[in-house]
Amino acid sequence: VQLAESKGGWVQPGGSLKLSCTASGDLACLTTMNYYRQAPGDERALVAGITTYGAHTYYTGSVKGRFTVSLDETGSTLSLQMNNLNPKDTAVYFCNAECETDSGEENIWGQGTQVTVTD
Repeated sequence: VQLAESKGGWVQPGGSLKLSCTASGDLACLTTMNYYRQAPGDERALVAGITTYGAHTYYTGSVKGRFTVSLDETGSTLSLQMNNLNPKDTAVYFCNAECETDSGEENIWGQGTQVTVTD
């Protein structure tokens, strides 16, 4: 499985931005797709995720009510709609896919994209 991420960008506080990530390859192994983010000096942290079966979602507390994660009907494109952005949301955002194989769970990562929230 490979992941291709859309570009992030710059947005003013209060603004919105949508990220997307398209998976290709053998998608049958995918169990969950997530977005993580990493700000300078911080560890990479889970922001939001969605299961490929049942579309159960998860959000970290700081983004609840502002971010919406979704998976398209083909199960190949993950989207993260980010609203009411603030400077603390500035980070490199990484798409992640969890793939269940005979060898166990494999984590696949996108290349990351910068999101900057500033005046």
